Amino acid sequence: MEIERTALPGIGARYTFTTAQRRRIGIVEYDVGDRRDVVYDDPDDPDLMVTLALTRAERTALATLLGFPELTRDAPS
Repeated sequence: MEIERTALPGIGARYTFTTAQRRRIGIVEYDVGDRRDVVYDDPDDPDLMVTLALTRAERTALATLLGFPELTRDAPS
């Protein structure tokens, strides 16, 4: 499976891959802050990406549900 990286000038980068059902899904990683959004294509318009903004806790929960352990932890202050 190939993961495509697309630079988003002034925003960050989008990482996407195509599923077996020919749907594109990915993550937008922003340059500023800790924001990451889940994105996927609209089946009626492949040029339209639908965005789901998630908090850090929501991203961790989703990763856990998908079977991935949290890979990094914040260092103690």
